[in-house]
Parts: sequence; structure tokens; C-alpha cells
Amino acid sequence: MRPYLFFLVFFTALLGGCGGQKDTADDTNETAPRDSGLWHVAVMPTADCLPLFLAADHGFFQQAGVKVALDCYQAQMDVDTALQGGSASIGVTDLVRAQKLEREGLTLHYLTATNASWQLVSNRLARIRKLQHVDDKMVAMTRYSATDLLSDVLVDSARLKPERVFRIQVNDVDVRMGMLQAGIMDAMFLPEPFATEARLHKHPVLLDTRLMDLQLGAVVATQPFALQHGDELKAFVSAYNQAVDSLNQLGISAYRTLVARRLGVNDAVVDSMGRSITSFIPAVQPREKDVEYVRNWWEKRIASMTYVEKRYIQ
Repeated sequence: MRPYLFFLVFFTALLGGCGGQKDTADDTNETAPRDSGLWHVAVMPTADCLPLFLAADHGFFQQAGVKVALDCYQAQMDVDTALQGGSASIGVTDLVRAQKLEREGLTLHYLTATNASWQLVSNRLARIRKLQHVDDKMVAMTRYSATDLLSDVLVDSARLKPERVFRIQVNDVDVRMGMLQAGIMDAMFLPEPFATEARLHKHPVLLDTRLMDLQLGAVVATQPFALQHGDELKAFVSAYNQAVDSLNQLGISAYRTLVARRLGVNDAVVDSMGRSITSFIPAVQPREKDVEYVRNWWEKRIASMTYVEKRYIQ
């Protein structure tokens, strides 16, 4: 391990501890008694959440007869915590983390797959232009997530030794992006719109899941909640599909103000992202081959774990 790597891991852990703050975009007062009829949905400022943002902001959920509050987090593990702790009943996640939650005892109901994507972006000052150049480099990702699985894809595709790619856990996507801009990290996996922002700053893209036959995004509900609200969830999904149809017909740029506010990006990012994301998929169950792919990844990962790690991940 390079001399400064230990310090960097410690530094990023401190940064990560400052992230993950919840931004309840509908201005729900968390100090007031919670409305038992209000559905809390855990989201992140990422492009795969745009149908939910649109459905909430344009009244599609309200028209469908469901009261929804979108609670926005900066780290996927905070979405998981919200689902596990019961402060959210629905959440946007990926299949890797969803299966992790299920292995830890939380039964999930899958509402839809999403077109979530990730890009492996290298720092433009690091002179990393090919996957093979990631040898002996640091890659920011989130443990036990889609980006962890994609780190294995990186290692296998470039035929690198796993121990030669230093996976640095940086959960907060804003912190991760800041580390790229500051030149602290060699490479990282970024979702949209962060990947678009990185490209606009001339950071090279080494791997793009949009070019792979792999769909890892998902919207899930906890099973007890799904059993209790089956008919209402159909209305929720109908409103979601209405938002998907609107985005597909008009494009992301038609909702420039919403996208900029909800994702925290400028007009240049909105326009560029609108050219690269031309469609969203309507509500559909995750493909069995993607579920199986992730399940096989988990079996291999668990087989390589220590006894203590296996006790943590059942």
C-alpha cells in the first residue's frame, strides 16, 4: 500500500461522516408528529430518481390519491438505514444493496427496475486512459453496492490483480465528486448527473454501464408495507409511469428547473445529460438474469469473506 493511502482512507472516512444528511424536499417538518398517511420515499439526487421527483412536483402522486414525501439522501447506505429503521417505506436502490438488505432480514417488494447507470471516470490529471492503467490506483466506490460489483468487473475486464486496485469507500456522492475535482482520487464510479458533470470537466470515462447488458437499478418497498397498501401501490406505480411517459415524450430539458433544483446541477449539465439520457423505462420487474447475476456475485463475495464479515452479512 502506498504511504499516503492510510491517511487518505482516514480522511475520506471523516468526509463521509459529514455526508448523508437528509434533505426532505417537500419541507416536511421532522419535529412535528408524522402523518401516518404520508408515504416516505428515500431517494438520492440521481437521474434514476427523476420520475419520482417529477411525479411529486407535478402532482401525479396526489392525483393518484397517494400522499408522498421524498426524503433525499447523499449516500445509498442512508437510504438502506431509512428502510431498515422504518423512517421510509419505499426507497431507490440497486440490486446489490437490495439483496444485502434481504440477507440481513428485510423482506422487499420490487416495484420497478430503473435505468440507473454508472461510469468509471478517471482524474484527467492522472493520465489514466485505459482500464489497465487503474493498476496500483485508487478507485472510489461504495462497499456492497453496484459500484462494488462493477469494481470486480473492472478488475476482470482489465485482467488486474484485485489487490492492485485500491477500493476506497466514499459513500457520499457529493464528497466523491469533490475528490475528483480536487485531484485527490485517481478514479471513481459515478451515477448521473455526476458522471455528466465529470465529462464536462474533461475527466475521461473508462467504463460505462449503459454499454453493458446489465440493469442494476431498482425501486423497492418493504414487504409489510406492500402487503398493507397493495391497491394504493398500484396507484403509486401508475403515477410513476405517468412521469416516465412525460419525461420520454418531452425530454429532460423540458423540466430544466426541476432537474437543476432536485439534482443540484447547472443548465450545462441538464442539457448534456438530456442528450445522453433519451428514455426512462416504465415500471417493470427487474430482469431475472440481472437478479441472478447479482446473486452469483454475492455467493462469490461471501465465499471470500472472513468469519466476522460473514456474521455481518447473513
